[in-house]
Amino acid sequence: MAKPLQDKRVAVLMTDGVEQVEYEQPRRFLEEQGAKVTLVSPKHQGDEIQGFQHMAPGSKFKVELDVRDARPADFDALVLPGGVANPDQLRLHTEAITFIREFGRENKPIAAICHGPWTLIDADLAKGKHMTSWPSLELDLRNAGAEWSDQEVVVDGKLITSRKPDDIPAFNQALQQALAAA
Repeated sequence: MAKPLQDKRVAVLMTDGVEQVEYEQPRRFLEEQGAKVTLVSPKHQGDEIQGFQHMAPGSKFKVELDVRDARPADFDALVLPGGVANPDQLRLHTEAITFIREFGRENKPIAAICHGPWTLIDADLAKGKHMTSWPSLELDLRNAGAEWSDQEVVVDGKLITSRKPDDIPAFNQALQQALAAA
């Protein structure tokens, strides 16, 4: 029997400092639904990314595709996990921001959780959008022209945002619905 997301390809863009659960749980969920998930990073293919469990070092994850070699046309959706350091570092990489911006231009689903929505400001994808995030990003998102709400998941067109690890089940469901419709 075919799985609901069979033949769907999802990029997860991240680097050191990623909140581990915000990568692992969506990836596992998507793969169980039949999607092919690829870890994309400004680090080189084969390098390791240091995950974190809040402030404590967690597992390491191998980069599957260097963002300089990644093309949004090869994917159906983009996931942007949080962690404080991860999106902060991604914002400094032009190639990562360009990759995110291109997903927006191609009107493909983008799902960002926790501090992940921070990168959407640099990619010029926050203005005029209804979003949520980790509470400390509220002012940044509002200053970028977004409407911010304190909800477990906010869907605005193809943009999906959530606040924190507790919201992952709702985040996953919204992402599945967006991918199924894509």
